[in-house]
Amino acid sequence: MIESFLLPENLPFSVAIALMVLLGLVQILGLGDMIDGDAEIDPPGSLTIDAGLLSLMGLRRLPFLMWAMLLLTAFGLIGLAGQQALAALTGHTLSAWLAGPIAALAAIPVTGALARPLAAIMPRDETTAIDLVALVGREAEIVIGRAAKGNPARARVVDHFGQTHHVMVEPDNDGQTFGEGERVLLVRQEGENFRAITRGDTYLPRLD
Repeated sequence: MIESFLLPENLPFSVAIALMVLLGLVQILGLGDMIDGDAEIDPPGSLTIDAGLLSLMGLRRLPFLMWAMLLLTAFGLIGLAGQQALAALTGHTLSAWLAGPIAALAAIPVTGALARPLAAIMPRDETTAIDLVALVGREAEIVIGRAAKGNPARARVVDHFGQTHHVMVEPDNDGQTFGEGERVLLVRQEGENFRAITRGDTYLPRLD
């Protein structure tokens, strides 16, 4: 069985399964948020993807890392099972260059189909139903780390639907820092991070 994983024609599928296991370990170790970023996955530049295709892929139903694990699992298992079935029927398998694209095409609708029930049972503390730029102008609370210019910290912000997002925030003004528990106002988005200003009521001057 192990030998079949190492066959050249099965190598893309074996690598996919290995990557899935690696991503699972990343999630277990709690490093998933550093990679996932809780950000909405959008096409680069002005390129847009049809909503029907996104629905078919299940891309907006799950956090990106979980969706990637699901896709890798579907691709790997479909490829390995297909090669094994073909070998049993004909005595031959397809080359990796041919089997890979076929398995990838089959894995996309399978991933979308599995994403729907999985998303329905997952606990939700975030949403990808809105553009994250819509969070600009809303209040956020620093929950992990100390934010400084060039050193963002993790913050929690609630959108207008009442759903929670976790975003990376750094001060908009030079020399300013935000500590855990401090509430700030998001003023603009730069890439995956947000710039914020203090609300001014965290460290009020004391009157003696």
